[in-house]
Amino acid sequence: MTQERKAPVLTESQFRRVVAAAKSSLHPRRNLTLLYFSFSLGLRAKEMSSLLVRDVLSPGGEVKDEVLLTKATTKGGKDRLVYLSNKEVRRSLGEYIKQRQVESIKGLRPESALFMSQKGGRFSPNTMQMLFKKMFVAAGIDGASSHSGRRTFATSLIERGVDIKAVSSLMGHSTVAMTAHYVEDNPIRLRKICEEAQAGLRS
Repeated sequence: MTQERKAPVLTESQFRRVVAAAKSSLHPRRNLTLLYFSFSLGLRAKEMSSLLVRDVLSPGGEVKDEVLLTKATTKGGKDRLVYLSNKEVRRSLGEYIKQRQVESIKGLRPESALFMSQKGGRFSPNTMQMLFKKMFVAAGIDGASSHSGRRTFATSLIERGVDIKAVSSLMGHSTVAMTAHYVEDNPIRLRKICEEAQAGLRS
C-alpha cells in the first residue's frame, strides 16, 4: 500500500511567487485574500468556500475580529474560532470587500458567499481546490495543493516556538498527534534543537 503524498510546505520565496501570481490573475483581490486565509489562518478549501459575507463583517460593515466556523463546515464535527488579527489578512479582506461592494448592483448582502467564482456563484470545495492548484501552477510550484496552506501555517507556527496544543486548537484538530502529522520537520530547526540540547549538557 503506497503512502499518500503530503501537500508540500512552501518556503517564504515560494509563497511570494504565489502572491505575485495571484496579483497578476483575473481576480487579484479575491485570490490574494484566499491565499492569506489559507496560509495565515490555516483554513481548508471547504471552509473557505462555505464562508458568507456575514461571517466576516459585522452588521455595521466592519471586519470582525474573529470568525466562527460551525461544525457544519469544519472537518471533525466541531465549531472553531478563527482570529482575523493578522494585518495582511485584514487589509486584503478589506480591499476585496470594497471591490465587491462597488461591483454589486444590489449591494453586498450578508447571506452572499464571501468568495465568488468566475460565474458569480459560490465555490464548491472541489472548484476551490482547483483554483488553488491553478495559482500554484502559475507560480511554477509543482505538487502544491490547497492543503499546502494549512501545512505551511502549522509548520511556521511550530518553528516560531508556538505550543503544539495551541496550534492544534487553531487548526481545529481533535488530537495533538494529528497536528504533528501536519508539521514538516525542517533540518535547520532539528539541527538547532540538537545544538541547544548539547549546549545544555555542557553547562
